[in-house]
Amino acid sequence: MPTVDDWVNNPLGIVDGIFAQSNTDPAWEKKAVEYFKEKLKVNDTQCWVPSLNDVPLHYLKPNSLVKFRCMVQDMFDPEFFMGVYETVDPVTNVKVLRCGKYKDVTDPGQVDFNSSKSVTSERQTFYCVPIPGEAQWVKESYASSSQARVVPSTSYTPNRHKRSYEEDDEMDTQQQTEVNSGSQNAVDSHRNTDSKRQETEAPSQGTSLSHCSSNLDLNFPLPGEKGPACLVKVYDEWDKFKLNDMLEVFGILSVDPALSLVADDKEVSSLLDPTESMETVEEQRAHRPPASLVPRLHMLHAQPLHHNNPLLPPAVADVKGDFLNSVQGEMASVRAELLAYLTHVFLGDALAAEYLILHLISTVYARRDVLPLGKFTLNVSGCPHSSPYTEQLYHVIQQLVPSSYRLCMSLHNMNIQRMVPRKDYTANRLVSGSLQLARNTSLVLDETQLEQGQLDTAGVRNITALGNLITWQKVDYDFNYHQMEFPCNINVLIMSEGRSLLPCDCQIHLRPTVNPPDLLEHLKAVQHSQLPSQLNKYRVYLTVARSLDYSITEEITKAVEEDFVEMRKDDPQSVSAEDLHRLLVMARLLALSHGQTTLSRDGWIKAKQLEMLRCSRTQQQKRVNGNEP
Repeated sequence: MPTVDDWVNNPLGIVDGIFAQSNTDPAWEKKAVEYFKEKLKVNDTQCWVPSLNDVPLHYLKPNSLVKFRCMVQDMFDPEFFMGVYETVDPVTNVKVLRCGKYKDVTDPGQVDFNSSKSVTSERQTFYCVPIPGEAQWVKESYASSSQARVVPSTSYTPNRHKRSYEEDDEMDTQQQTEVNSGSQNAVDSHRNTDSKRQETEAPSQGTSLSHCSSNLDLNFPLPGEKGPACLVKVYDEWDKFKLNDMLEVFGILSVDPALSLVADDKEVSSLLDPTESMETVEEQRAHRPPASLVPRLHMLHAQPLHHNNPLLPPAVADVKGDFLNSVQGEMASVRAELLAYLTHVFLGDALAAEYLILHLISTVYARRDVLPLGKFTLNVSGCPHSSPYTEQLYHVIQQLVPSSYRLCMSLHNMNIQRMVPRKDYTANRLVSGSLQLARNTSLVLDETQLEQGQLDTAGVRNITALGNLITWQKVDYDFNYHQMEFPCNINVLIMSEGRSLLPCDCQIHLRPTVNPPDLLEHLKAVQHSQLPSQLNKYRVYLTVARSLDYSITEEITKAVEEDFVEMRKDDPQSVSAEDLHRLLVMARLLALSHGQTTLSRDGWIKAKQLEMLRCSRTQQQKRVNGNEP
């Protein structure tokens, strides 16, 4: 019976064992995957698997089982590989049938390319990055729950030059034949003994890793992001994965130095077989980066993440029984505590705090034609210019949600920042942009940073992209000759002095009742007053509230319709269909914020009261400003 050391430290041994017992029965592949799935289902065994997110690469054992919490940033073309091949012992001439799945290089021995038993297979490659904007509390929580035991690799220690990994294993790679090929030409070469390609050496020592690193763009969507990028090899059902999906991937780690073929143009040209190289140098760099910087991960199992809140299971719907009941039972009291906290953050403005809670639990739950249902973009106006307020408000949100990003809308940023992803046909990859975000990311747009000046063409394009994101919850990726529409689900909060120049679903103007002598110290003190246990309650509350099912009974639907007719009797122009839609969205969010899964009459009345207060405040502010529309 294999122990945990076997299936975590030597998963290829398990795979090869199942393959050897299969007698070429194709069902062996399914058995191998099911084996690992079953292992990962038992109690807390997933915590035994080390994570690329938490553990430095040089602490992980090559060819061991690891996991990676990530977002699919790009999808490369399918590639061919030797799924089954036969090796010949040069001394005894004994032939052995071997499995090429979950590997990048063949096992030691001379490959018989003329064997009739060889099978060419196909797999897909995803370029995956850590979830953009993931909060520090999320990373720390995931890392603290890990029970994996890792030690520095004997051939790779933290204080040594990264290139040493390739240098140490150079002699081994002289006897290894590359399994992976990215083109049909490579498949043909496997079938032709005379034109077969072998790895004869690791990259030359003259190619420094610093040179590779400086020229290698890891393609993170957000500036300043850190963490590993990874090439995930997918063998089955890759059609069920989509761009920008959040996944936790369990797979076999491959960091073989034979994969590190990044060098300058001249060196790459000299290493490549001209009969095989249909790729440009740029494509080589993008698709075959050094394994010491971008490891390969051969997927055995992947679970989609509906959220990346470590305090709850990947899908809140999986939480059954007493736990979910207890969370729902406490939601009203946790909401009251969160409301009090946010009221202090908003300097005594309880109405703004109410609307922020509704915004934080909003999500696109369905689409009707092109209209996204459930979004609730909030514009908090009245934020002071040139003060630490907006930055501190963002810090508060960072502490509450799993993923967020603050975009300072200065003229400089608008004109130079790449927001919309674009296709680079030379490198054959999708170049990321800051709007390539995972679902339910909180995007905070700080419009108080916008100064007078002229937006250039790029700036206008960025403003248009933000408007489309807010209105339609979509981003049109730039494929040069055409635009490709990608739906998204991103919570947008706009902080501005006056009314935002961007569209929004709701505007609330701040009306502070507290005027502290030192605003920065006051806001920091408010944040520090929250214990970690209290913050965790808020984090669980917000994720659960967003995930609850919701419905409206026929009785309440009829009552709402009658109420709408009454509201329009006196002044048909005062209440529009758009106002009704916003009221229905608010009523839904208000119910969910109290842990209720259906709308009540009291909930509908409460939503109307909040809207009356907000509209009254907005009208008063317009009269004060005079020139504001």
